[in-house]
Amino acid sequence: MAELKTGAEIIWECLLQEGVDVVFGYPGGAILPAYDALSKYQDRIHHVLVRHEQGATHMADGYARASGRVGVAMATSGPGATNMVTGIATAMMDSTPIVCITGQVPTTAIGGDAFQETDISGITLPITKHNYLVTDIKDLIKTIREAFYVARTGRPGPVLVDICKDVQNASIEFEYPEDPIYLPGYHPAEKATDEEVAAALELINNADKPVILAGHGVLISDAMKELRELAEKGNIPVTTTLLGTGCFPASHELNMGMMGMHGEAAANHAIQEADLLIACGMRFDDRVTGNIKTYSPHSKKIHIEIDASEINKNVKVNVGINADLSTVLRQLNPGVKSRNRAAWWGKIRDWQEDSSERDILQFEAPVLLAAQAVRKIWEETKGAAFVVTDVGQHQMLECQYYGHDDPHTLSTSGGLGTMGFSLPAAIGASFCVKNREIWSIVGDGSFQMTLMELATAVQENCNINICIINNGYLGMVRQWQQLFYDARYTETPISSPDYVKLAEAYGLPGFRVTSLDEIAPTMQKAREYNGPTLIEFVVEQHDMVYPMVPAGADLHQMIRRPHKQFNDMEM
Repeated sequence: MAELKTGAEIIWECLLQEGVDVVFGYPGGAILPAYDALSKYQDRIHHVLVRHEQGATHMADGYARASGRVGVAMATSGPGATNMVTGIATAMMDSTPIVCITGQVPTTAIGGDAFQETDISGITLPITKHNYLVTDIKDLIKTIREAFYVARTGRPGPVLVDICKDVQNASIEFEYPEDPIYLPGYHPAEKATDEEVAAALELINNADKPVILAGHGVLISDAMKELRELAEKGNIPVTTTLLGTGCFPASHELNMGMMGMHGEAAANHAIQEADLLIACGMRFDDRVTGNIKTYSPHSKKIHIEIDASEINKNVKVNVGINADLSTVLRQLNPGVKSRNRAAWWGKIRDWQEDSSERDILQFEAPVLLAAQAVRKIWEETKGAAFVVTDVGQHQMLECQYYGHDDPHTLSTSGGLGTMGFSLPAAIGASFCVKNREIWSIVGDGSFQMTLMELATAVQENCNINICIINNGYLGMVRQWQQLFYDARYTETPISSPDYVKLAEAYGLPGFRVTSLDEIAPTMQKAREYNGPTLIEFVVEQHDMVYPMVPAGADLHQMIRRPHKQFNDMEM
């Protein structure tokens, strides 16, 4: 039976109907009616008070990536809404389903430059999958339902719903509709045609040097089992994108590791010499391809992708299949023939052996290295942690030295490369990751962008362990300056607070590690604490991340670590 409710109450009722149990937000004038109504729903929806609205969007993002559900962030109009922009753009680039609900000035004040009025739907138009401005309470229920549907279906992404204050104050009879949502013109593709399947199978079964490129879409489509079947049945090497990490077990003999700018040399060489690329749920980002004109020049290419706009956008392909990845792989796998490919694997093993000889962990280091810290975290957690990284050298080292055998165990900002992502995203993940330790690996530069969310972590007693890789620089930028700008380190040295004292000030335990043998006992102390902890790893300042494909260079033209002892080499 229909019941009279305000627009503010309808917001929470709709969230409950969509299965939302946690919302990350910050109150303010234009969203105040919704926050006032929250008092009636706090036994069913947990609200997390963030310290900055950017943190709210990253928390919703982290929650969504870890849970597979839609994350929700809420803020007021004007600066509250604009503070969400970076987090929304991050979710858009990485295909994360979040719904951002913002308050807006009353309909009568729109266009009058009212206090804290900003056209947030206009601002976010290029960085959302879709957005709405609600000026009539009659449209509110339909709009919120559509927002969740659009966010989670097809290629997921962020949706913003901007709701005028007078709409929140108005009242209407509330009855949540049962009928399915239909949006004209929005029909996410499902499966491949028989002709597409036949064409793809002909290329796969006739290839001598194929490579599978596994992207984030494998995880989004839940196609891990099907991908593994394809690789094992065809004896095909697999390389993953940054966001595809974990979609294929790191320890699997067919896994060559990450591709691209800081990917494994063997993976990049294999791509360049392949006669077939099978791209699964990835978008041929420039960090993956290097020079697009010389990218895998001798290969045929199959691209399976839910977003039709990505096919033939960056790389021209022979067979483009716009459909759900897991469905397409189930169509393909029965027709894939087993192949030995001994010669192909021989070349790949030679490349891998050469990389092993260059590995910095093979050298005796006089100081603690960031790579050592990451590898030790992997060893101590037995590779079973849920890891959230920030952006920079530590991010690339995590992908190189923390092997992810399980899916959905790495969360990181890929497409936008958002510094400050890790801490709030780890907080968001903590509301659904209950069976794994959560380790937030951050750089000293990126951590300082959102460190105020330590207060949120303490307030919520989040089960996260924060590892700051402190090298005293904006490390990745410094690396570019060393390689390409004659070591002119302009504005990359960065000072930090005393992180142990900072942790204590926020009310969580802080530890400092300066040597390899201190890591295990310090991690044990952190694990024994019920709540958030912080560990600062003081590491070598001038360390480099290798391999590295210079911007615009061919994918195989990597800068490599030399074959010589640590003490004799440039970092």
